[in-house]
Amino acid sequence: MGDDAFPIKRAMVVYAHPDDAEFNCAGTIARMTAEGVAWTLVVCTNGNAGGEGDRTHEELALVREEEQRAAADVMGVRRIVNLGYDDGSLQPSLELRRDITRVIRQHRPNLVITANPVRHLGPIQGNHPDHLAAGEACLAAIYPTARNPMALPELLAEGLEKWVVDWVYVTGTQEEPNHYVDITDTVDKKIAALRAHVSQLGDWVGDYVKSHDRGTAERAREDGFGEFQYAESFVRMFTGELNSPQALQAARDFGFGQGVIRRRETAPAS
Repeated sequence: MGDDAFPIKRAMVVYAHPDDAEFNCAGTIARMTAEGVAWTLVVCTNGNAGGEGDRTHEELALVREEEQRAAADVMGVRRIVNLGYDDGSLQPSLELRRDITRVIRQHRPNLVITANPVRHLGPIQGNHPDHLAAGEACLAAIYPTARNPMALPELLAEGLEKWVVDWVYVTGTQEEPNHYVDITDTVDKKIAALRAHVSQLGDWVGDYVKSHDRGTAERAREDGFGEFQYAESFVRMFTGELNSPQALQAARDFGFGQGVIRRRETAPAS
């Protein structure tokens, strides 16, 4: 339930650094692009501290901008928005939330994919503070800020009306995934997109992706989601307005507690 009633025609990814989206969901982006979905890739930082000191911060920012454009071309993404924050010091500030809210209202996605906002005691690579900050600010932008016409009146002054995002996919969480995407036909594009980030990644990345995403596909099979060779996993949430039976059913399937749904169902008609 939900996909037909709330179709995805426009989508957005919001991550901290150049190459974050590629690691987490490039196969999904490439597959959905082939299916006709228009993507906006939002990068919160310019990646200017992702090196070993052999370039200046300014030089590295330019290199990573070029690499991100090349990777986006592989995935079929035409629109990139770089918010320009410094790498390594991203905070889930009101300023960052405002900037993400602005691009949500500008490009009006039905789906947003973003990072886990919660620190956990798993692999340390999953706890980069920039990743956490990007996820927290993005989710706060989705709800409540982007859909609240009284929030950030300066955006209304720019002509940016409220927008409600129907779907959110979160990557890198310790929650059990409830959504898998078969990327068997696009895993090679994922690897090619990652290899565009020459300043960051070596030849090892192809083997890493195939090993990791093969393991994700095995977990999908074990959980009854289908027979895939390679897959990407998400915690999928319905975040649309609860103003129809279809929305209430989507909320049951993907995200809201039953108490919230019961209150909506029993509320008097306005």
